[in-house]
Amino acid sequence: MEVLRPQLIRLGGRIYRKNPIQEQTYQHEEEDEDFYQGFMECAEEPCDAYEVVQTQQGFRCTVKAPSLLYKHIVGKRGDTRKKLEVETKTSISIPKPGQEGEIVITGQHRSGVISARTRIDVLLLTFRRKQPFTHFLAFFLNEVEVQERFLKFQEEVLEKCSMDHGVDSTIFQNPRKLHLTIGMLVLLSEQEIQQTCEMLQQCKEEFIDDISGGKPLEVEMAGIEYMNDDPGMVDVLYAKVHMKDGSNRLQELVDRVLERFQASGLIVKEWNSVKLHATVMNTLFRKDPNAEGRYNLYTADGKYIFKERESFDGRNILKWLDGAVCTVQRVLPEIVLHSNVDSGVWCPHLISAHLSYGLLSATRHWAALPRK
Repeated sequence: MEVLRPQLIRLGGRIYRKNPIQEQTYQHEEEDEDFYQGFMECAEEPCDAYEVVQTQQGFRCTVKAPSLLYKHIVGKRGDTRKKLEVETKTSISIPKPGQEGEIVITGQHRSGVISARTRIDVLLLTFRRKQPFTHFLAFFLNEVEVQERFLKFQEEVLEKCSMDHGVDSTIFQNPRKLHLTIGMLVLLSEQEIQQTCEMLQQCKEEFIDDISGGKPLEVEMAGIEYMNDDPGMVDVLYAKVHMKDGSNRLQELVDRVLERFQASGLIVKEWNSVKLHATVMNTLFRKDPNAEGRYNLYTADGKYIFKERESFDGRNILKWLDGAVCTVQRVLPEIVLHSNVDSGVWCPHLISAHLSYGLLSATRHWAALPRK
Protein backbone atom coordinates (compact mmCIF):
# COMPACT_ATOMS: atom_id res chain seq x y z
CA MET A 1 0.00 0.00 0.00
CA GLU A 2 1.32 3.48 -0.86
CA VAL A 3 1.77 5.71 2.18
CA LEU A 4 0.30 8.70 0.35
CA ARG A 5 -2.65 6.70 -0.99
CA PRO A 6 -3.97 4.57 1.88
CA GLN A 7 -7.21 2.65 1.62
CA LEU A 8 -10.12 4.78 2.83
CA ILE A 9 -13.32 3.55 4.45
CA ARG A 10 -16.45 5.75 4.57
CA LEU A 11 -18.78 5.40 7.55
CA GLY A 12 -21.61 7.71 8.55
CA GLY A 13 -20.32 10.64 6.52
CA ARG A 14 -16.79 10.29 7.91
CA ILE A 15 -13.69 8.91 6.22
CA TYR A 16 -11.32 6.59 8.11
CA ARG A 17 -7.85 5.63 6.97
CA LYS A 18 -6.88 1.97 7.09
CA ASN A 19 -3.58 1.69 8.97
CA PRO A 20 -0.97 0.74 6.33
CA ILE A 21 1.63 -0.51 8.84
CA GLN A 22 -0.38 -2.61 11.24
CA GLU A 23 -2.29 -4.09 8.33
CA GLN A 24 0.81 -6.15 7.52
CA THR A 25 0.26 -8.18 10.70
CA TYR A 26 -2.82 -9.78 9.12
CA GLN A 27 -1.00 -12.83 7.79
CA HIS A 28 -3.06 -15.59 9.37
CA GLU A 29 -6.67 -15.35 8.33
CA GLU A 30 -8.00 -17.12 11.43
CA GLU A 31 -6.46 -14.65 13.86
CA ASP A 32 -8.96 -11.81 13.66
CA GLU A 33 -7.57 -10.33 16.85
CA ASP A 34 -4.26 -9.55 15.12
CA PHE A 35 -6.12 -7.65 12.44
CA TYR A 36 -8.27 -5.89 15.01
CA GLN A 37 -5.33 -4.62 17.05
CA GLY A 38 -3.76 -2.78 14.13
CA PHE A 39 -6.93 -1.59 12.47
CA MET A 40 -8.97 -0.09 15.28
CA GLU A 41 -6.63 2.87 15.70
CA CYS A 42 -8.52 4.55 12.83
CA ALA A 43 -11.92 4.24 14.55
CA GLU A 44 -11.45 6.11 17.81
CA GLU A 45 -13.59 9.19 17.15
CA PRO A 46 -17.28 8.85 18.08
CA CYS A 47 -19.91 9.47 15.42
CA ASP A 48 -23.23 11.17 16.11
CA ALA A 49 -24.94 9.40 13.21
CA TYR A 50 -25.77 6.35 15.32
CA GLU A 51 -29.03 5.93 17.20
CA VAL A 52 -28.19 5.38 20.86
CA VAL A 53 -31.07 4.80 23.29
CA GLN A 54 -30.80 5.70 26.96
CA THR A 55 -32.08 2.99 29.30
CA GLN A 56 -32.33 2.54 33.06
CA GLN A 57 -29.02 0.64 32.98
CA GLY A 58 -27.17 3.10 30.73
CA PHE A 59 -27.10 3.25 26.93
CA ARG A 60 -27.94 0.80 24.18
CA CYS A 61 -27.25 0.59 20.44
CA THR A 62 -27.98 -2.14 17.89
CA VAL A 63 -26.18 -3.20 14.71
CA LYS A 64 -27.81 -5.10 11.86
CA ALA A 65 -25.43 -7.55 10.22
CA PRO A 66 -25.70 -10.87 8.34
CA SER A 67 -24.85 -13.91 10.41
CA LEU A 68 -21.97 -14.82 8.08
CA LEU A 69 -20.00 -11.89 9.50
CA TYR A 70 -20.59 -12.58 13.19
CA LYS A 71 -17.42 -14.64 13.51
CA HIS A 72 -15.29 -11.63 12.58
CA ILE A 73 -16.73 -9.66 15.50
CA VAL A 74 -16.31 -12.59 17.90
CA GLY A 75 -12.78 -13.44 16.75
CA LYS A 76 -10.72 -16.50 17.53
CA ARG A 77 -11.68 -17.82 20.97
CA GLY A 78 -13.82 -14.70 21.40
CA ASP A 79 -10.75 -12.47 21.68
CA THR A 80 -11.96 -9.73 19.32
CA ARG A 81 -15.22 -9.22 21.20
CA LYS A 82 -13.42 -9.29 24.56
CA LYS A 83 -10.94 -6.65 23.40
CA LEU A 84 -13.78 -4.48 22.12
CA GLU A 85 -15.65 -4.77 25.40
CA VAL A 86 -12.61 -3.99 27.53
CA GLU A 87 -11.43 -1.00 25.49
CA THR A 88 -14.88 0.59 25.17
CA LYS A 89 -16.22 -0.49 28.57
CA THR A 90 -19.32 -2.05 26.99
CA SER A 91 -21.07 -5.39 26.74
CA ILE A 92 -21.62 -6.83 23.26
CA SER A 93 -24.29 -9.48 22.61
CA ILE A 94 -24.00 -11.38 19.31
CA PRO A 95 -26.57 -13.91 18.01
CA LYS A 96 -25.47 -17.52 17.73
CA PRO A 97 -23.95 -18.68 14.43
CA GLY A 98 -26.61 -19.28 11.79
CA GLN A 99 -29.21 -17.14 13.57
CA GLU A 100 -30.16 -13.80 12.05
CA GLY A 101 -30.63 -10.94 14.46
CA GLU A 102 -29.01 -7.80 15.80
CA ILE A 103 -25.74 -7.21 17.58
CA VAL A 104 -26.59 -5.36 20.80
CA ILE A 105 -24.14 -2.99 22.48
CA THR A 106 -24.82 -1.76 26.03
CA GLY A 107 -22.75 0.35 28.39
CA GLN A 108 -22.75 2.97 31.13
CA HIS A 109 -21.36 5.70 28.91
CA ARG A 110 -22.78 6.88 25.60
CA SER A 111 -19.32 7.60 24.17
CA GLY A 112 -18.22 4.04 24.88
CA VAL A 113 -21.28 2.58 23.14
CA ILE A 114 -20.70 4.80 20.10
CA SER A 115 -17.01 3.88 20.01
CA ALA A 116 -17.87 0.16 20.07
CA ARG A 117 -20.45 0.68 17.34
CA THR A 118 -17.96 2.52 15.14
CA ARG A 119 -15.34 -0.21 15.56
CA ILE A 120 -17.85 -2.95 14.79
CA ASP A 121 -18.95 -1.11 11.64
CA VAL A 122 -15.34 -0.86 10.50
CA LEU A 123 -14.81 -4.58 11.06
CA LEU A 124 -18.04 -5.49 9.27
CA LEU A 125 -17.24 -3.30 6.28
CA THR A 126 -13.69 -4.62 6.02
CA PHE A 127 -14.67 -8.27 6.05
CA ARG A 128 -17.68 -7.67 3.81
CA ARG A 129 -15.28 -6.33 1.21
CA LYS A 130 -13.38 -9.61 1.41
CA GLN A 131 -16.42 -11.69 0.50
CA PRO A 132 -16.83 -12.93 -3.09
CA PHE A 133 -19.39 -10.98 -5.10
CA THR A 134 -22.79 -12.64 -4.94
CA HIS A 135 -24.99 -10.47 -7.18
CA PHE A 136 -24.90 -7.72 -9.75
CA LEU A 137 -27.28 -5.17 -11.27
CA ALA A 138 -27.41 -5.10 -15.06
CA PHE A 139 -29.24 -4.42 -18.29
CA PHE A 140 -29.45 -7.48 -20.52
CA LEU A 141 -28.27 -7.37 -24.13
CA ASN A 142 -29.13 -10.96 -24.98
CA GLU A 143 -32.01 -10.93 -27.45
CA VAL A 144 -31.84 -13.88 -29.86
CA GLU A 145 -30.89 -11.69 -32.80
CA VAL A 146 -28.14 -10.05 -30.78
CA GLN A 147 -26.78 -13.45 -29.76
CA GLU A 148 -26.65 -14.56 -33.37
CA ARG A 149 -24.78 -11.46 -34.45
CA PHE A 150 -22.37 -11.71 -31.54
CA LEU A 151 -21.58 -15.30 -32.55
CA LYS A 152 -20.85 -14.00 -36.03
CA PHE A 153 -18.53 -11.40 -34.51
CA GLN A 154 -16.75 -14.14 -32.53
CA GLU A 155 -16.43 -16.33 -35.62
CA GLU A 156 -14.83 -13.53 -37.62
CA VAL A 157 -12.39 -12.64 -34.83
CA LEU A 158 -11.29 -16.25 -34.50
CA GLU A 159 -10.96 -16.57 -38.27
CA LYS A 160 -8.77 -13.47 -38.64
CA CYS A 161 -6.88 -13.34 -35.32
CA SER A 162 -6.70 -16.88 -33.91
CA MET A 163 -2.93 -16.97 -34.46
CA ASP A 164 -2.44 -13.99 -32.13
CA HIS A 165 -1.18 -14.85 -28.66
CA GLY A 166 -3.95 -15.79 -26.22
CA VAL A 167 -6.86 -15.43 -28.64
CA ASP A 168 -9.18 -18.43 -28.50
CA SER A 169 -12.86 -19.22 -28.01
CA THR A 170 -12.63 -19.54 -24.20
CA ILE A 171 -12.20 -15.79 -23.60
CA PHE A 172 -15.40 -14.69 -25.36
CA GLN A 173 -18.47 -13.73 -23.39
CA ASN A 174 -21.32 -16.23 -23.41
CA PRO A 175 -23.81 -14.60 -25.83
CA ARG A 176 -26.66 -15.41 -23.43
CA LYS A 177 -24.92 -13.26 -20.82
CA LEU A 178 -24.27 -10.08 -22.80
CA HIS A 179 -25.15 -7.20 -20.51
CA LEU A 180 -24.34 -3.75 -19.16
CA THR A 181 -23.25 -3.97 -15.54
CA ILE A 182 -24.33 -1.17 -13.20
CA GLY A 183 -22.68 -2.48 -10.05
CA MET A 184 -21.44 -5.52 -8.14
CA LEU A 185 -22.92 -6.47 -4.78
CA VAL A 186 -22.20 -8.70 -1.80
CA LEU A 187 -25.59 -9.77 -0.41
CA LEU A 188 -25.22 -12.13 2.53
CA SER A 189 -28.80 -12.63 3.69
CA GLU A 190 -32.35 -12.80 2.39
CA GLN A 191 -33.00 -9.49 4.12
CA GLU A 192 -30.28 -7.81 2.06
CA ILE A 193 -31.68 -9.32 -1.13
CA GLN A 194 -35.13 -8.01 -0.25
CA GLN A 195 -33.66 -4.60 0.58
CA THR A 196 -32.04 -4.51 -2.87
CA CYS A 197 -35.31 -5.36 -4.61
CA GLU A 198 -37.16 -2.67 -2.66
CA MET A 199 -34.48 -0.12 -3.52
CA LEU A 200 -34.81 -0.91 -7.23
CA GLN A 201 -38.52 -0.27 -6.98
CA GLN A 202 -37.87 3.03 -5.19
CA CYS A 203 -35.47 4.06 -7.97
CA LYS A 204 -38.16 3.38 -10.54
CA GLU A 205 -40.74 5.45 -8.71
CA GLU A 206 -38.47 8.36 -7.76
CA PHE A 207 -36.41 9.07 -10.89
CA ILE A 208 -36.16 6.32 -13.53
CA ASP A 209 -39.56 7.02 -15.09
CA ASP A 210 -38.80 10.76 -15.11
CA ILE A 211 -35.45 10.32 -16.86
CA SER A 212 -36.77 7.89 -19.47
CA GLY A 213 -40.03 9.76 -19.98
CA GLY A 214 -41.76 6.41 -19.85
CA LYS A 215 -40.44 5.62 -23.33
CA PRO A 216 -37.80 3.26 -24.73
CA LEU A 217 -34.21 4.43 -24.62
CA GLU A 218 -32.32 3.76 -27.84
CA VAL A 219 -28.66 2.94 -27.36
CA GLU A 220 -25.84 2.19 -29.76
CA MET A 221 -22.76 0.08 -29.19
CA ALA A 222 -20.05 1.69 -31.29
CA GLY A 223 -16.34 0.89 -31.28
CA ILE A 224 -14.26 -1.23 -28.93
CA GLU A 225 -11.74 -0.48 -26.22
CA TYR A 226 -9.47 -2.37 -23.83
CA MET A 227 -9.08 -1.86 -20.08
CA ASN A 228 -5.33 -1.90 -19.61
CA ASP A 229 -2.43 0.10 -21.00
CA ASP A 230 -0.83 -2.30 -23.48
CA PRO A 231 -2.87 -3.43 -26.52
CA GLY A 232 -0.47 -6.32 -26.87
CA MET A 233 -1.37 -7.59 -23.38
CA VAL A 234 -5.15 -7.21 -23.07
CA ASP A 235 -7.34 -8.76 -20.35
CA VAL A 236 -10.72 -7.17 -21.14
CA LEU A 237 -12.09 -6.01 -24.49
CA TYR A 238 -15.44 -4.25 -24.47
CA ALA A 239 -17.90 -2.47 -26.75
CA LYS A 240 -18.59 1.18 -25.94
CA VAL A 241 -22.21 2.14 -25.32
CA HIS A 242 -23.96 5.48 -25.71
CA MET A 243 -27.41 6.93 -26.38
CA LYS A 244 -28.27 6.94 -30.06
CA ASP A 245 -29.76 10.45 -29.83
CA GLY A 246 -26.57 11.81 -28.27
CA SER A 247 -28.23 12.57 -24.94
CA ASN A 248 -26.87 11.66 -21.51
CA ARG A 249 -30.05 10.07 -20.16
CA LEU A 250 -28.78 6.50 -19.84
CA GLN A 251 -25.60 7.65 -18.09
CA GLU A 252 -27.64 9.83 -15.72
CA LEU A 253 -29.99 6.95 -14.99
CA VAL A 254 -27.33 4.37 -14.12
CA ASP A 255 -25.26 6.91 -12.15
CA ARG A 256 -28.23 7.75 -9.96
CA VAL A 257 -28.93 4.05 -9.38
CA LEU A 258 -25.28 3.55 -8.44
CA GLU A 259 -25.34 6.56 -6.11
CA ARG A 260 -28.44 5.25 -4.34
CA PHE A 261 -26.91 1.82 -3.75
CA GLN A 262 -23.58 3.27 -2.63
CA ALA A 263 -25.36 5.48 -0.10
CA SER A 264 -27.11 2.42 1.31
CA GLY A 265 -23.83 0.52 1.66
CA LEU A 266 -24.97 -2.29 -0.64
CA ILE A 267 -22.35 -1.27 -3.21
CA VAL A 268 -18.89 -0.20 -2.04
CA LYS A 269 -18.04 3.30 -3.25
CA GLU A 270 -15.04 2.94 -5.54
CA TRP A 271 -16.05 5.34 -8.30
CA ASN A 272 -18.64 8.06 -8.88
CA SER A 273 -19.89 7.05 -12.31
CA VAL A 274 -20.78 3.86 -14.19
CA LYS A 275 -18.56 3.08 -17.17
CA LEU A 276 -21.12 2.07 -19.78
CA HIS A 277 -19.68 -0.89 -21.65
CA ALA A 278 -20.47 -4.43 -22.73
CA THR A 279 -17.66 -6.94 -22.19
CA VAL A 280 -17.07 -9.11 -25.25
CA MET A 281 -13.75 -10.75 -24.33
CA ASN A 282 -12.30 -11.36 -20.85
CA THR A 283 -9.33 -13.53 -19.93
CA LEU A 284 -11.00 -14.49 -16.63
CA PHE A 285 -13.36 -16.63 -18.70
CA ARG A 286 -10.53 -19.07 -19.47
CA LYS A 287 -10.82 -20.69 -16.05
CA ASP A 288 -14.14 -19.31 -14.83
CA PRO A 289 -16.94 -18.85 -17.39
CA ASN A 290 -19.06 -17.23 -14.66
CA ALA A 291 -16.56 -14.48 -13.85
CA GLU A 292 -18.22 -11.07 -13.68
CA GLY A 293 -16.71 -7.63 -13.21
CA ARG A 294 -13.71 -7.07 -10.97
CA TYR A 295 -12.45 -10.42 -9.73
CA ASN A 296 -12.71 -10.73 -5.98
CA LEU A 297 -9.40 -11.87 -4.52
CA TYR A 298 -10.83 -13.33 -1.32
CA THR A 299 -12.71 -16.51 -0.49
CA ALA A 300 -15.85 -16.60 1.65
CA ASP A 301 -13.57 -17.13 4.68
CA GLY A 302 -11.66 -13.93 3.95
CA LYS A 303 -8.54 -15.74 2.72
CA TYR A 304 -6.50 -14.07 0.01
CA ILE A 305 -6.24 -15.96 -3.27
CA PHE A 306 -4.28 -15.29 -6.42
CA LYS A 307 -5.85 -15.71 -9.83
CA GLU A 308 -3.34 -15.63 -12.65
CA ARG A 309 -4.59 -14.31 -15.98
CA GLU A 310 -3.14 -15.05 -19.40
CA SER A 311 -3.51 -11.86 -21.43
CA PHE A 312 -4.08 -11.84 -25.18
CA ASP A 313 -2.65 -9.78 -28.01
CA GLY A 314 -5.44 -7.44 -29.10
CA ARG A 315 -3.55 -5.29 -31.59
CA ASN A 316 -4.86 -6.94 -34.74
CA ILE A 317 -8.40 -7.07 -33.36
CA LEU A 318 -8.28 -3.37 -32.54
CA LYS A 319 -6.82 -2.54 -35.94
CA TRP A 320 -9.40 -4.64 -37.75
CA LEU A 321 -12.30 -3.18 -35.74
CA ASP A 322 -11.11 0.43 -35.75
CA GLY A 323 -14.18 2.51 -36.52
CA ALA A 324 -16.49 -0.49 -36.42
CA VAL A 325 -20.08 -0.09 -35.23
CA CYS A 326 -21.27 -3.00 -33.12
CA THR A 327 -24.88 -2.36 -32.15
CA VAL A 328 -27.85 -4.23 -30.79
CA GLN A 329 -31.48 -4.20 -31.80
CA ARG A 330 -33.30 -4.90 -28.54
CA VAL A 331 -32.61 -5.40 -24.85
CA LEU A 332 -34.86 -6.75 -22.10
CA PRO A 333 -36.68 -3.73 -20.61
CA GLU A 334 -35.47 -4.07 -17.02
CA ILE A 335 -32.68 -3.66 -14.54
CA VAL A 336 -32.27 -7.12 -13.07
CA LEU A 337 -30.65 -8.34 -9.87
CA HIS A 338 -28.77 -11.53 -10.66
CA SER A 339 -26.80 -13.96 -8.54
CA ASN A 340 -23.48 -15.48 -9.51
CA VAL A 341 -23.80 -19.26 -9.35
CA ASP A 342 -21.37 -22.05 -10.17
CA SER A 343 -23.78 -23.72 -12.57
CA GLY A 344 -23.37 -20.90 -15.05
CA VAL A 345 -27.07 -20.03 -15.01
CA TRP A 346 -27.76 -16.53 -13.81
CA CYS A 347 -30.79 -16.72 -11.55
CA PRO A 348 -32.92 -13.57 -11.30
CA HIS A 349 -34.39 -12.93 -7.89
CA LEU A 350 -38.01 -11.84 -7.82
CA ILE A 351 -38.32 -8.09 -8.13
CA SER A 352 -41.82 -6.85 -7.42
CA ALA A 353 -41.91 -4.69 -10.53
CA HIS A 354 -39.45 -5.26 -13.34
CA LEU A 355 -38.49 -1.80 -14.47
CA SER A 356 -40.27 -1.14 -17.73
CA TYR A 357 -38.66 2.20 -18.50
CA GLY A 358 -36.10 1.14 -21.04
CA LEU A 359 -36.48 -0.99 -24.12
CA LEU A 360 -32.94 -0.28 -25.21
CA SER A 361 -32.61 -0.56 -28.96
CA ALA A 362 -30.49 0.36 -31.95
CA THR A 363 -30.31 -0.37 -35.61
CA ARG A 364 -27.18 -2.22 -36.69
CA HIS A 365 -25.53 -5.49 -35.75
CA TRP A 366 -22.61 -7.23 -34.08
CA ALA A 367 -20.81 -8.13 -37.30
CA ALA A 368 -17.82 -5.83 -37.39
CA LEU A 369 -17.45 -3.29 -40.14
CA PRO A 370 -13.89 -3.23 -41.54
CA ARG A 371 -11.91 -0.04 -41.23
CA LYS A 372 -12.12 2.20 -44.27
